Amino acid sequence: MERYFSENPRDFLAVATPGAGKTTFALTVAAELLSRRVIDRITVVAPTEHLKTQWADAAARAGIPIDPTYSGRKGPTSKDYVGVAVTYAGVAVNALAHRIRTERFKTLVILDEVHHAGDALSWGEAVREAFEPAARRLALTGTPFRSDINPIPFVTYAPDEEGVPKSVADYTYGYAHALADHVVRPVLFMAYSGEMQWRTRAGDEVAARLGEPLTKDMTAHALRTALDPGGSWMPSVLAAADKRLAEVRRHVPDAGGLVIASDQDSARAYAALLKTITGDRPTVVLSDEKAASKRIATFAESDERWMVAVRMVSEGVDVPRLAVGVYATTVSTPLFFAQAVGRFVRARKRGETASVFLPSVPNLLGFASEMEVQRDHVLKRKVSDEGDIFAAEEDLLNQAQASEAASADEALMPFQALGSQAVFDRVLYDGGEFGHSGEVQVGSEEEMDFLGIPGLLEADQVRDLLHHRQSERARQQRRTFSTPEDVVRDVSTHEQLAVLRRELNGLVAAWNHRTGQPHGVTHAALRRECGGPAAAVATADQLSTRIERIRDWAARKSS
Repeated sequence: MERYFSENPRDFLAVATPGAGKTTFALTVAAELLSRRVIDRITVVAPTEHLKTQWADAAARAGIPIDPTYSGRKGPTSKDYVGVAVTYAGVAVNALAHRIRTERFKTLVILDEVHHAGDALSWGEAVREAFEPAARRLALTGTPFRSDINPIPFVTYAPDEEGVPKSVADYTYGYAHALADHVVRPVLFMAYSGEMQWRTRAGDEVAARLGEPLTKDMTAHALRTALDPGGSWMPSVLAAADKRLAEVRRHVPDAGGLVIASDQDSARAYAALLKTITGDRPTVVLSDEKAASKRIATFAESDERWMVAVRMVSEGVDVPRLAVGVYATTVSTPLFFAQAVGRFVRARKRGETASVFLPSVPNLLGFASEMEVQRDHVLKRKVSDEGDIFAAEEDLLNQAQASEAASADEALMPFQALGSQAVFDRVLYDGGEFGHSGEVQVGSEEEMDFLGIPGLLEADQVRDLLHHRQSERARQQRRTFSTPEDVVRDVSTHEQLAVLRRELNGLVAAWNHRTGQPHGVTHAALRRECGGPAAAVATADQLSTRIERIRDWAARKSS
């Protein structure tokens, strides 16, 4: 607020983590500009129909009447309204009508989740045409980065130190900052792996472990097999998530859970599984319609346990009591992941924790471990020399393969899921990894060490408790296996690698708290000094070398 009114800019981009209060900020600015007669009218542009209504309800509480039913074809709206709420798609249908309205009045345009203006070139062009005459434009987003290079209208881009154009925010308030201010909840990511079996289009039967290094196609097949409601993985993970929700509700009685599904058939199947597990029928939200909006609003005001939705609850929808989530969708872009996790971080009082259950898929685990990293929208990659050409080409290929819409892999890779088993893999928190050595079965005491974490804890208490439960279980195992034969017993390769990766990630997290250096930067520095690939595919010797190196850094910094 201070920044905005000290500069009084025509364009202002606020990048703030979900749950930080962007709506309150925008409506407070709007009310002040109206009182100063700087503007006469307000236009809110939102991604979905549901969010139009949500904005209108929030504006009404602030004393600003907004019409959420307005469209360019409708013509004039009632004089009782000070503004209108429209969608980006609606602006694209009739940009000229919106431009005429914008020209007639001194208009403040609030562009909610403005990165959606880059969803299609036509959308961006329509937004630019419609609102170029606006007196003021206030752009809001929690996730400004995109996987494409479509420029976002009314956003400033400036070259970084390598000459790559990146979006520039007028004010940034990231998740790490908000967590330190107790504005958002700490998030525990509960990762589950397990054995998957499926039959390919060629008739070959394939078995693989979720989370192990696989080809892109095999990873996609393994993920889809895990999410198949007919297997054992989803029922096991949903049961574990319900146990976690029960623990959270001991301290937060109205806490709710959300399952994000890929499609309507899966959503209905997951709802049936939850009814079997809990005995209660969950709320099911299948499409972006008025009835769906009412169901979400009803769920938000109730104390029901679970809601199952297809995508539409992934962004902007305000259900503050959501505390446990299950990421059960094949959509795995960083933008969608950040939006989905944003549904669970909104804090109502200090000490509330959030838990998100997800498959042990490398890219999802990577997103989870980098929650605090601030990303900007990059328009292109700089090619610095001849040897960099292939890297640039790979970036372009990745951009072409990634999509903000639902994945098309299902149509391209027909297969038949044959069976799946879930095992608890690890907890990711604050860039570190916590778990027990060996295979942890669903329903075991080892799993409950983490599912039973209290629902009211400060961020530092969560970290200390995770360390304690991991080390306490390790001490118990050492006491149990105290004979010489047991001490020297063989440890499987995957157990050894898992333990080393957890130790390395824990040290990197500690280094972050000590120096403020992002986890990704530290991992990259270790790779430069010690050599070898990313930690996910590094050998035991390479991981051990990096562990010794970062310990050496810590010793030198202490001295």
